[in-house]
Amino acid sequence: MTLPFLHRLTGTHRTRSANRQLGAVLAFVAGAVNAGGFLAVQRYTSHMTGVISGVADDLATGGFALALAGLASLLAFVAGAACTALLVNWARQRQMHGKYALALLLEAALLLMFGLVGAHLDTLAHLLVPTAVLLLCFIMGLQNAIVTKISQAEIRTTHMTGVVTDLGLELGRLLYWNGATAPDSVHFVRANRDKLFIHSLVLGLFFVGGLVGALAFKHFGFSATLPIALLLMLMAAPPLITDLRR
Repeated sequence: MTLPFLHRLTGTHRTRSANRQLGAVLAFVAGAVNAGGFLAVQRYTSHMTGVISGVADDLATGGFALALAGLASLLAFVAGAACTALLVNWARQRQMHGKYALALLLEAALLLMFGLVGAHLDTLAHLLVPTAVLLLCFIMGLQNAIVTKISQAEIRTTHMTGVVTDLGLELGRLLYWNGATAPDSVHFVRANRDKLFIHSLVLGLFFVGGLVGALAFKHFGFSATLPIALLLMLMAAPPLITDLRR
């Protein structure tokens, strides 16, 4: 990846192409972190649907401790998204080039922290496992908010339910037989092939990231977080270096 490409990927001047490229890379990262994190702590942390349902189930069955743990995970995810908003708005007021890159740099640092926590997971499992879960939830909330804010909610990277739903809708339109309806008619059904492409790309890279993350964690343990953190640092560096030079 060349320096101009990286600067365009995370810099302040956004294009639709750059948004989608960043979304695709971060979908890979989210898949890797989610799958590797599950092998580490037996929890998926990239989406909150199951967590919220679990809290409701635990409250109904009297599992108040588990419900409290689920609520903590939810709050960590929300805090991560809020942190992105704080960083972006703080940097925008100072007219920084790296207003989006700051959150990526923080994500990289937190992933390295997760690797450090994981290295000692066996010694203090009762303390470090919950810490690792909350850290991963915070990271996923942070990342999802980055792409959501950049793309005006067009792209999500940490959960695939909406992506798969939109993909299904466009496939339905693509397969629909219009019969004798004229192509210029208001009733003519036409698939948005652009949406089909971006949703397929995000879904595919999330899956590939999950596969790579699971295999990397299986063979290398918590050190597998290092290349992911380095990738995020590499993407965040160009606009932040420009800010430092200013």
